[in-house]
Amino acid sequence: MLVQPHLFIPGPTNIPERVRMAMNLPMEDMRSPEFPKFTLPLFEDIKKVFKMNDGRVFIYPASGTGAWEAAIENTLTVGDKVLMSRFGQFSHLWVDMAERMGLEVILCDEEWGTGVPLEKYADILSKDTAHEIKAVFATQNETATGVSSDIAGVRKAMDAANHPALLMVDGVSSVASIDMRMGEWRVDCCVSGSQKGFMLPTGLGILAVSNKALQANKSQQPRMNRCFFSFEDMIKTNDLGFFPYTPATQLLRGLRTSLDMIAEEGLENIFARHARMATGVRKAVDAWGLKLCAKEPKWQSDTVSAIYVPEGIDSANVVKTAYYRYNVSLGVGLTKVAGKVFRIGHLGALDEVMIGGALFGVEMALRDSGVKIELGSGTGAAGQYFSETATKSASSREDAGLKAA
Repeated sequence: MLVQPHLFIPGPTNIPERVRMAMNLPMEDMRSPEFPKFTLPLFEDIKKVFKMNDGRVFIYPASGTGAWEAAIENTLTVGDKVLMSRFGQFSHLWVDMAERMGLEVILCDEEWGTGVPLEKYADILSKDTAHEIKAVFATQNETATGVSSDIAGVRKAMDAANHPALLMVDGVSSVASIDMRMGEWRVDCCVSGSQKGFMLPTGLGILAVSNKALQANKSQQPRMNRCFFSFEDMIKTNDLGFFPYTPATQLLRGLRTSLDMIAEEGLENIFARHARMATGVRKAVDAWGLKLCAKEPKWQSDTVSAIYVPEGIDSANVVKTAYYRYNVSLGVGLTKVAGKVFRIGHLGALDEVMIGGALFGVEMALRDSGVKIELGSGTGAAGQYFSETATKSASSREDAGLKAA
């Protein structure tokens, strides 16, 4: 095949050529006296993406799931009560992990297509006057359903109850794509991964931790058993610019370039670009006469759209047709919505033309799978929106904020 499949899944995402080339280098000595000159600024610059006021960031050679586990085992104790909500496959997996690690989960089981239930959280927290709940968990962006939740609203509910629990956020498919204000919202642990907004291959679990969470780690009694994810081991070596075990050096070099690109575009511009790409996709979905899994506009994600197919159509066949016939990779429906939805990932290094190509492939795959849609309806609606709202210069790449590779 001359052309690689066009990647429009919710992660891993497309890797910019500049990032790929930054990783294309010989192996290096991760214990050399020069290595800290590279790593120490890296730790500081990641904190800017999370908008942290204090604390530190840990980079594990793991996936986001590893960072989930690190957040739990370094701050909580077996038997601790925690407040969680489940409304999709990935929020479900975090609940499953918490239970398997021995936490007592107070669970809000919500309809898929909705998000963190702020009113229920507020009610539960206000009644917990003994402060038995030690942590409140929230998935900022549920990738399985294309749902975003209001983390500022979670903090507001905690403050209204004057509750001292830790605030733990899954930001795997949101950080560096959707606004995350750790400092302002006083998030204590925020989990991310390299393969989504950071535009890298899978392999880095990134965990941002507040001073409050670091203090919880120091006072944790009894301690959860841990080794690989130990904060203590990381702190001892990270402070010197090293790691307690062999780091993924090529991925760290790619991360350096990714952070440079994020700084060059600017976080607010990145958030605006993602909102714009997502709106274009939603215009197409409306034109097709289809529905998003997200039940209301307030839940709609700017990084992934889960789209229902009509009754009698298997969404897995749409995904398969797109892949084999049109060389487009889409996300399948997971567990409860398997066969009912397909997903378009619109996060990371994407622009209007890339989204337009994805929508063109989706239209053909839908039509070939038996969905009655007019070819060009969705791409036309998205194209009209992109054209009418274009802000880049039509005469200069420099004005558009673009640099030569």
